Amino acid sequence: MPIDQHAMDKLFLSARTQNAWQDREIPESKLEELYDLLKMGPTSANSSPARFMFLRSTEAKEKLIPALSPGNVDKTRAAPVTVIVAYDPRFYEYLPRLFPHADARAWFMGEGKEEFAKTTAFRNGTMQGAYLIMAARAVGLDCGPMSGFDAAKVDAVFLTERGWKSNFLINLGYGDPAGLFPRSPRLSFDEACIIQ
Repeated sequence: MPIDQHAMDKLFLSARTQNAWQDREIPESKLEELYDLLKMGPTSANSSPARFMFLRSTEAKEKLIPALSPGNVDKTRAAPVTVIVAYDPRFYEYLPRLFPHADARAWFMGEGKEEFAKTTAFRNGTMQGAYLIMAARAVGLDCGPMSGFDAAKVDAVFLTERGWKSNFLINLGYGDPAGLFPRSPRLSFDEACIIQ
């Protein structure tokens, strides 16, 4: 059965990219609930390469600010949480546990397999970032995804010692409708789709 109209609105039709935020904290338990939902989305061979760093403290946010495009600074400071959506290039180390049906680790390790591993990590990690947006909306949070940042700076400050790579950022919280822009148009089915 299809989901009801309320759920459709919450996830897609009424949901908006937020630029302004209410002064409301997000408890750690809500972030855990969010992850427990998003992790159920499918990935290739259950590879689950995405990694998420939730920046909640003022100190962590201030470390991020120098890497942001100017237009993303104020809204990131105001958001209760900013998520670095990253991916682990060595995701395959977890495959014996995540995909025990075959020796899937061998698909990605060894000479000549580096590009396949990199593509798999980035593609599936990106999907998991999209699952985060849908899961956040499902648990009552609003999102402001952003790609305006210097990935090398973010990686150097937050991720390099873990071996992770940044993909994009998402501000999380409870949006302030006063900060919304008018809804932008979308491409029609005929412009974006082909049936053969």
